[in-house]
Amino acid sequence: MSSHFSGARPKPDQVLVDIADYVLDYDIKSAEAYDTARLCLIDTLGCGFEALAYPACTSLLGPIVPGTVVPNGAKVPGTSFQLDPVTAAFNIACMVRWVDFSDTWLAAEGGHPSDNLGGILAMADHLSRANVAGGKKPLLMREVLTALIKAYEIQGVFALENSFHSVGLDGSVGLAKVASTAVITAMLGGTRDEIINAVSNAWVDGQTLRVFRHAPNAGPRKSWAGADAASRAVRLAMISVKGEMGYPSVLTAQRWGLYEVMFRGKPFKFQRPYGSYVIENILFKVAYPTAFHCQPAVECGFKLHPQVKDRLRDISKIVITSHENLIRISDKKGPLSNPADRDHCVRYVTAIALIKGSLTAADYEDDVASDPRIDVLRDKMVCVEKKQWNRDYLNPDKRSVPCAVQVFFKDGGKTENVVIEFPLGHRRRRKEGVPQLEAKYKANLARCFPQKQQDAILERCADRRRLEATPVHEFVDLFVV
Repeated sequence: MSSHFSGARPKPDQVLVDIADYVLDYDIKSAEAYDTARLCLIDTLGCGFEALAYPACTSLLGPIVPGTVVPNGAKVPGTSFQLDPVTAAFNIACMVRWVDFSDTWLAAEGGHPSDNLGGILAMADHLSRANVAGGKKPLLMREVLTALIKAYEIQGVFALENSFHSVGLDGSVGLAKVASTAVITAMLGGTRDEIINAVSNAWVDGQTLRVFRHAPNAGPRKSWAGADAASRAVRLAMISVKGEMGYPSVLTAQRWGLYEVMFRGKPFKFQRPYGSYVIENILFKVAYPTAFHCQPAVECGFKLHPQVKDRLRDISKIVITSHENLIRISDKKGPLSNPADRDHCVRYVTAIALIKGSLTAADYEDDVASDPRIDVLRDKMVCVEKKQWNRDYLNPDKRSVPCAVQVFFKDGGKTENVVIEFPLGHRRRRKEGVPQLEAKYKANLARCFPQKQQDAILERCADRRRLEATPVHEFVDLFVV
C-alpha cells in the first residue's frame, strides 16, 4: 500500500498570511503603544551598555573578520563598530540580552521581545545610511518604533497559547526570529508574498533546543541565543526580497511540516488577533536583573531583609509560594555552575535579597556566589504551588506574576507572609515604574558616555515626538564611542 502526496504547490498556511497582512496593513493608532515602545527602546539599549562591562559579552562583538568596516553599514551603539546588518544584528541583540535585564513577556511560552531590537535597529540604520548616500530620504525612528510594536505583537500573541518548552524547544528565540523576519522584510520593501516566503523560511529553520537553559547544561548561550535569531532574521529577510522562494505549507504539510515533526500534530492556537496588546502589557525589569517570574520573590526578599539580616543563622525554613511556571523553570536545587544558571534560580535570588537587601548582575559572579550563606538558605527553601495563581498568571485581563515569601525561625517565630502579585515593572504599576526605568537608563548611559554626550542622548530620547522624527542613522550616531 502506498501513500500519495500531491505535488501541486499549496496555498500559504493561514498563519503565514495573517502575519504578512498584519505587518503590511495594520495601522497602529494606540498612543500608549508608541509611548511604551519608546520605553522599550531606551531600556533595551541601556541594558546593552551595562553588558559592555562584561568581557564574556564583548568577546563576542565586532566584525567576523577583525578590522572590517562596512560602508553604509549599521553601527553598534556603545562601540566604534560599523558592520554589515547581519553581523550588527548579532552584536546589538547580544548586548541587550547579556545581563538579562531587558523587558519580558510571560505566557504559555515566556520570552524577551526586546530580542527583536537587534535586527530591527541594525537594518533600519543600514537602510537610512544607504538611502542618504543615494540621495534618498532616511528612515525615521517612528518606523523603528512601529516595527518594534509589531514584532512584539507577533512574538507575544504566538506565546499566549502555544508552549514550545513543553516539547523541549526554545520558543523564546524562535518566535523572535519569526517576528523579526516579518517586520524586517517589510522594512526592506518586501511584498506580501515575499514576507510570507521569508517567514516560512524562519519556520523551516526549526526551533532551538532549550538544553542550554537548564541544569545540568545551563550556560551563557542563553545570552546570545536571541542574537543568533536576530542575525538569522536579517539574513532571511534580505534573501527573500531578492527572490528566494518560500515553503507555503511549512506548518501544515503532512509528515514534513512543523506541526507533525515538532508539535505532535497539534496546530498553533491563538487567543486574540494581532494589534498592540503585547507592548502595552510588556513587563519591565526595573530594578532586578533576573527572570521576571523571580522578580516578585526578590521584591518580597527586600521587604523581609530588615527583619532577617541579623538572624540568618536562626532561620529554619523559607517558604516561597508561587505558580507552576516559576517552579518548573526556576526552582533549582543543588550546585549552580555559572552566572547563567544562578540568574534563573528563584532560591538563589531570594537568598541574595534576604542577605543583602539588593540584587545586581554582579551578584551572579563566582566571587559573590562563593558566600556560604547563600547555599545554606537555598537548602532551607520550599517552593509551593498555588493553583489559583496559575490561572491569574494566564488571565489576559489580569496577567499577574504572583509570589509570596515567608521566613520561619528555629524558636518558633516567623515573619509575615509577604505577597507581591504585580511586581514593579507590571503595567498596573507603570506610574511607579517609569521614573525608575528612566533612572536606570540614565545610570546605564553614564557607564559608557561622557556627560555632554549623555545630555544630548537624553534630550533626544525624552520626547517621543522628537524621537520619532529623528533619522535613524542620526539617532544611532548619538551612541558612537
